[in-house]
Amino acid sequence: VIYCYRKPKTKRAKRFLEKREPKLNENTKNAMLIKGGNANLTVTEVLKDIYAVKKPFAVLYKRKNVTRPFEDQTSLEFFSKKSDCSLFLFGSHNKKRPNNLIIGRMFDYHVLDMIELGIEKFVSLKDIKNSKCPEGTKPMLIFAGDVFDVNEEYRRLKSLLIDFFRGPTVPSIRLAGLEYVLHFTAVDGKIYMRSYKVLLKKSGCKIPRIELEEMGPSLDLVMRRTHLASDDLYKLSLKQPKGLKPKKKKNISHDVFGTTYGRIHMQKQDLGKLQTRKMKGLKKRPAEKSAEDGGETPKKSKSA
Repeated sequence: VIYCYRKPKTKRAKRFLEKREPKLNENTKNAMLIKGGNANLTVTEVLKDIYAVKKPFAVLYKRKNVTRPFEDQTSLEFFSKKSDCSLFLFGSHNKKRPNNLIIGRMFDYHVLDMIELGIEKFVSLKDIKNSKCPEGTKPMLIFAGDVFDVNEEYRRLKSLLIDFFRGPTVPSIRLAGLEYVLHFTAVDGKIYMRSYKVLLKKSGCKIPRIELEEMGPSLDLVMRRTHLASDDLYKLSLKQPKGLKPKKKKNISHDVFGTTYGRIHMQKQDLGKLQTRKMKGLKKRPAEKSAEDGGETPKKSKSA
């Protein structure tokens, strides 16, 4: 296969290609939300609500796309490369699998893993008449249930949900910005997704009293089919470049209490050449100089 590379002719095309180039610190992952060819009203509302939660790092396709991700993944890979999205959520509905959602992620524009979920109960954002969080709020993710740590499929689902909803990486956090909670509970073969708004109330001290107010959307899900990547491919997708790995620092050690000790190597110093402050009280007298030289200093001859 012969690949033909063309240089960009405009600055806009150059910026577009630079944006797609590999980076040490990757961009925030975008998600594409796609409707299937037979999506019903419930699936459409779910996609709209998750798009509202995920904005601005999401792309919502309003047209229906006749595709089956578990049978043919070429259309998903095409849309992923076109919109530069590494996450996707596909909604469909049929008699065999009603109210169906497929959540997945890409690696190098190929499907890495995806999990099919069925919607058993749904409460939309507009059905709950409470105040909402502003667009782009970074959520706090909470997972409840031992099955998220025991079962391999649920463990991979947890990783996938964290990837999907985590948002951008931030250098610092302020207390007032922690106002959105996404809670996932796995019990009795079902997954309950709830979203809450955090209210900071007065408590009479510096630490405020926290209350949770349900905001929506609310979903009761059940796991159906799974398509998980092999262990080798999954390990390859987690590999980090050498530039991100911390460099090992020599001659540094830590004790059991966490105290850092450093060893410094210096050349032998000649204290006789040590520079001191030039003060009149520290200057040597003529008699001291003559004693060091081993004789008397010659007297100055008077000028004629």
